Amino acid sequence: MKPSVGNFKYHVGIRSLADIATRADRVCVLNILGGESSEVTPVGHAWSGGNVVFGTSPGRRGQVLETPAGAIPVYNNVREGLEAGHRFNCGVVYLPPSAADDGVVELVRVNPDLEKIFIPTEKMSVHDAREIRALAQQRGIDIFGGNSLGVADSWNQVRIGGALGGDSPGDTLKKGSIAILSNSGGFTTTIAQYLRMAGWGTTTLVSSGKDVYIHYAAPEFAFALANDERSKAAVLYCEPGGYYELDAEYTKPVVACVVGRWKARLTRAVGHAGAMAGGGDDAASKERWFMEKFGVDALFTPERPVCSAKGAVVTNIAHIPAALSAVMALRGIRPDFAPEGSMELKPWFGSNAGLVLPDALDLPVVAAVAPYDRQVKALESQLGATFAREALKDASGVSQMDAKTQVTRVNGVTVLDAAQYPIEANVGLVLLKEPGGENDRKLVSVAVGAFVNLHGEPTLAAAQAAREAGNAPNAVLAAAAALLGPRRLEPARAAIAALLDRFSAAGLRNALDEGFALGALLDAASDHGLLLGPRPDPRAEAMLAGLRARGARSVFLRYLEALGGHPSADGVLAAVCATLAWGPLQRKRISRLSAECLPAWCRLFGTLIGASVDAARHAPTRFAGLAEEDVLGRLSLTELAYAALLDRVPDENQRFAFQTLIGLLLSNGPGTITAQGAKGAVSSDGPEQPQRVQLNKALLGFLSHCGYAHGGNGFEGVAFLLEQFRGVDLNDPGRADHGIDLQALAARYVAEYARYKSEKKNQGSLDLQKIPCVNHPVFKDRPVNLDPREVFVRELMQRRGEHNVFLDYYHALVRQLFEAGVSRNVYCVNVDAVIATLLLKLVWPDYRAGRCDAASLETAAFTVFLYARMLGCAAEADDHLNRGRNMDTRAAASACRFVA
Repeated sequence: MKPSVGNFKYHVGIRSLADIATRADRVCVLNILGGESSEVTPVGHAWSGGNVVFGTSPGRRGQVLETPAGAIPVYNNVREGLEAGHRFNCGVVYLPPSAADDGVVELVRVNPDLEKIFIPTEKMSVHDAREIRALAQQRGIDIFGGNSLGVADSWNQVRIGGALGGDSPGDTLKKGSIAILSNSGGFTTTIAQYLRMAGWGTTTLVSSGKDVYIHYAAPEFAFALANDERSKAAVLYCEPGGYYELDAEYTKPVVACVVGRWKARLTRAVGHAGAMAGGGDDAASKERWFMEKFGVDALFTPERPVCSAKGAVVTNIAHIPAALSAVMALRGIRPDFAPEGSMELKPWFGSNAGLVLPDALDLPVVAAVAPYDRQVKALESQLGATFAREALKDASGVSQMDAKTQVTRVNGVTVLDAAQYPIEANVGLVLLKEPGGENDRKLVSVAVGAFVNLHGEPTLAAAQAAREAGNAPNAVLAAAAALLGPRRLEPARAAIAALLDRFSAAGLRNALDEGFALGALLDAASDHGLLLGPRPDPRAEAMLAGLRARGARSVFLRYLEALGGHPSADGVLAAVCATLAWGPLQRKRISRLSAECLPAWCRLFGTLIGASVDAARHAPTRFAGLAEEDVLGRLSLTELAYAALLDRVPDENQRFAFQTLIGLLLSNGPGTITAQGAKGAVSSDGPEQPQRVQLNKALLGFLSHCGYAHGGNGFEGVAFLLEQFRGVDLNDPGRADHGIDLQALAARYVAEYARYKSEKKNQGSLDLQKIPCVNHPVFKDRPVNLDPREVFVRELMQRRGEHNVFLDYYHALVRQLFEAGVSRNVYCVNVDAVIATLLLKLVWPDYRAGRCDAASLETAAFTVFLYARMLGCAAEADDHLNRGRNMDTRAAASACRFVA
């Protein structure tokens, strides 16, 4: 047992701060394989030259903790380690509060050489802390903690019992003349870093902890500070609670940082045990104690640097270096070394995300220190974002559904908002994560529209053969998609890759920069073969003419035309897609891979729209009755898709209704069967090896996973409405004064349905035929139920002054079902009703005139779903390419069953 030192009424064995953590100390760690210890012990052990001799972990004898300085053996208990020949004088207790006292007892009873115990455990009971104290006092052992991050010595390069200095202690704990005592373990390191930046190094750092009972506190620290020749001053970080600081006698200058004034308003202890309100040991009291000791009448702030040769009091750790320098200057003592900087934020790279910030908030970017400067430079040269791989079977990085409202978001935009975008904007939303501006929409209309005319192509022949064989629309489109494989899509991908490389190296920032100089790029051009063809390409010439007619702008197109020669269709498509992708790439919204896939997606979209049209409507320079110059130079993609489906160019109201349909149907969340099909198809190719992925298979996966139950069911609502309005004289379903008694019409059906329901009940059958587009499993059981998606669209139509008699009928119907006692409450009209009523309104003139039969309506209802969902599923496939792992969708054998 070491003799006690100093004029204390209790045992203190440490005479100088230099004795707290030395290279001669040997350490045993209890629960060494625990979560916290296994993280911090290897770092401290290596930095300290290998000071941990062994650790304990019951039931794990024979295991080791690997460290950079070698493996540390593990035993079941302390006695086993001692019997194995190990000797130690320091114990570290990484045990939970209820077991910490048992750990201390074990250390003390079996090791007569024990001198110091370090306890990181927090929230130990006062009863246990007092028992530990009594036991240690009897044996002459010093205790640090509890709730301590241990101690460290910058001169000796030793750390015991915690994580002071973090993962790289040498970066923070530089040899100097300032000692630190702190109630907070984390702030111990932070203060050392602040001091180092201001030119002050450290000697010994003690994390005293802030449990109610502090074993090694300010009085003991002040005594050891006075006897430490290395330490010229000290910094104390103090929180409310306890009178330790008042009882200490300081013979060297001290800067005291007192925090926690807000705790005085509380009625219970919080955080680091803290202090109860009214205890006389709150933050304000501690500030007063120190000001009296130092002979100052105010706190130190940079604006009012109040201090004396004895010390200063601050309430912000950022003010500690300035206060210390001011106190030491009064004693004629200069910092230990030249200041190394400041702790102010110094960003190495930044983005304001398009926001204009005031100077006070717009932090300037500074040069990073080596080797980070090279890494930052490499990062800045990277085009686009990089995403971490993860399992995406039931997850997505592009879509999410709100379980309460059933409203899906696609890249942060709800389908309700997407329903107000034209299709060409939604192409940008799903693949570029931005709907884009007017110029982008012109470019998309040409990039997709250039490939809808399939005259003379095998994709059209395949689709037509599938159509004539009686296949559903999804199978017809799948036949065309199957022929658009990698060999046909690769040239455009290679072309856009070359453009991205060339313009990234040239430092292009804005793809619409009319003043960007092309001279050097043209002189060094080596990608002619990827962008130009041996002879004029009619499709390329038509695309360029259409882009000029629309007034579309693009640096890439300027470059392509300035090369001379004959641009190829793949080259033009690549230039258009590079323009579309450049902004999102610069903003790190998308990856380089997404940009390179964009030409293929555009061609696939165009092909599927074209394949949905009968072969007779494809001609050498005409599509669906539209001249090529109109398709590429005038019509938007929304208008073109409408014409493909309904054989006419829409007026403004028809166009808006059609784009609303497409937007609503973009996605129904990551778990929908079509999204699973698209992701599964991509995953089967191995998304982690994108060069092997065939994008047309992604669309084949989506197409094969939809049918009349999932995708074509919009026709059920259409068929129901056709039946209800049979024989009704309705010329224009969009007129408010249609003159039809919807209440009577609804009452007629409700009476029929009530009889049908009663008959089924009398027969004992529960297999009732549901009313299409009425009720919803989520939106039910209230007196009046509403589907928020339907409400949104209906209110949007009202603001536009639009009417839809079919949707009005549905609302009359649910009211009649309730009033007739057929339903317990008013059912909601669900979003499927919106789809059915919008579509029927669009085709009603043709249907009434006999130009469109029920079968054609069924095809139209199914195809409009396919138009929309091909965009949403392309987004899911692209997302899976970027961040998805290979999926295993097999069910465990134990989960499978045989049904007989």
